[in-house]
Amino acid sequence: MNTVLTARKRPRSLAQELVEALTERIREGALAPSHKLPTEAAVMAEFGVSRTVVREAISKLQAAGLVETRHGVGTFVVGPGEASFRITPEQLETLRDVIAVLELRIGLETEAAALAAVRRTEDNLREMRSALDAFAAAVAEGRDAVGPDFGFHLEIARATQNGHFPELLSSLGAKIIPRARLGNETSAELQAYLLRTNGEHESIYDAILRQDPEAARAAMRTHLANSRERRRRAAGETS
Repeated sequence: MNTVLTARKRPRSLAQELVEALTERIREGALAPSHKLPTEAAVMAEFGVSRTVVREAISKLQAAGLVETRHGVGTFVVGPGEASFRITPEQLETLRDVIAVLELRIGLETEAAALAAVRRTEDNLREMRSALDAFAAAVAEGRDAVGPDFGFHLEIARATQNGHFPELLSSLGAKIIPRARLGNETSAELQAYLLRTNGEHESIYDAILRQDPEAARAAMRTHLANSRERRRRAAGETS
């Protein structure tokens, strides 16, 4: 069955429609456990969407635990007992849980950023730029920016040209991007935080664009450490 999604809709809506279409196929058994998903090109052709939309949809399916990507092989439907390492929603219920995940991300993504600065391709840069533009637009319009935020970080992992980085980040899923309001934080304060986040993303991108691994490593560490410290303050932690 050939389905073309309406191109006039926003990328986020297209991605969600694609998620729903693939989820339905998984639930109906058309895509059975251990079944390999079609290639990105095949999905793009069938649904009439861009590579960015396909990748965002796959990220959402990974976050939901419905598929997993195996390095050098492809993306597969996850059956009972087959799931690889993941962080469940129950493991992100408290601020301390979120802080623990941010500590893991600091270790993983600072090195990924440095490798990406050395190894990135023009395609990687275009995908990063697209994610950053989508993030900025979402913030300006007051929409959820989690999808493009995760997409930016995932593309950096892909730019390492080491499949283990995006495989691990994909297994964690978009839920590792913290967005909940903290304490008595106002909408204006949240907006200011997201604008700072956007600036930090741009600094990471600029370092990768310049192929400066040390600057990329430092920019990513600053970005994730700032997010961690924000949550430490909210949790009343001092170290």
